[in-house]
Amino acid sequence: MSKIFFTSDLHFGHRNVLSYDNRPFLTTEANDEAIIKNWNDKVGIEDTVWILGDVSWHNVTKTNEILASLNGNKNLIIGNHDGKLLRNSEFRSLFNEIANYKEIPYGSTNIVLCHYPIPCFNRHYYGDYHLYGHVHISFEYNMMKHIKQEMIDLYDKPCNMYNAFIGLYDWAPATLEEIIERNEK
Repeated sequence: MSKIFFTSDLHFGHRNVLSYDNRPFLTTEANDEAIIKNWNDKVGIEDTVWILGDVSWHNVTKTNEILASLNGNKNLIIGNHDGKLLRNSEFRSLFNEIANYKEIPYGSTNIVLCHYPIPCFNRHYYGDYHLYGHVHISFEYNMMKHIKQEMIDLYDKPCNMYNAFIGLYDWAPATLEEIIERNEK
């Protein structure tokens, strides 16, 4: 049975992000190789992956080569660093769907997908989920955790918004269940 995975902020080929995220890689090549290996070890050919933005800093040819090597049916939620790549038709063709914002059904709930965190996401007080990227593990990530707690305190209901940053999940895409489990620790 196929699975659905989520991830964000891959930043293939981005040298500055190595120190920004305190990534455990000395070079962009090591970063790229680790993510590709971890992805393909975990994601099957028939699985679906939602990338929540910021795919690559490589040129479009190298980016397309990397994306074509990744297992699964890929979808893109556009991030703030994806604009240049999106001008290329081959890049766009590597995704089943490309959107700025998407709500997908998940059992009896929905998952709201956006590159940016949305504290008051649609149906947040009805138990739906929101997955986002953009904030990596920065002060903005800590701010979102604080806001999430305020939402819980105000509404006395869970606030199911989670950061899908690849660095939080062993440099590989994660299922919703894995994301929830890692965040509830």
